[in-house]
Amino acid sequence: MNVRFVTTPEGEEMAVLPRAEFEALTAAVDHAKAVADYRAGRLPGLTPDEARQLVVAVSPLWFWRKHRRLTQSALAAQASIAQNYLSDIENGKRVGSVELWLRLSRILDVPVDALVDEA
Repeated sequence: MNVRFVTTPEGEEMAVLPRAEFEALTAAVDHAKAVADYRAGRLPGLTPDEARQLVVAVSPLWFWRKHRRLTQSALAAQASIAQNYLSDIENGKRVGSVELWLRLSRILDVPVDALVDEA
């Protein structure tokens, strides 16, 4: 690792490293958190086939709804929204409020970040 330490004029010591190394460290931390969430039961495990389905799914929200064997109408009713609004969210046509994403997360029993497509 190519790290250089510098001290700011205020006396704070900081580490400076190349972007690629920073991004690798960030990815490692994200992976470690995901493993910890899985081991603690906060993130459900998937079979290899289910993981492949998640990767090719229209959206993570679509995948988890299907994985929980819910129709759009059923999930929309539980979330107190219209079915067509849920369809638009699943297909990336609408965003939805933070409160809605939290409701969907609770209903589907997955962390909210598991529902959000990072792309």
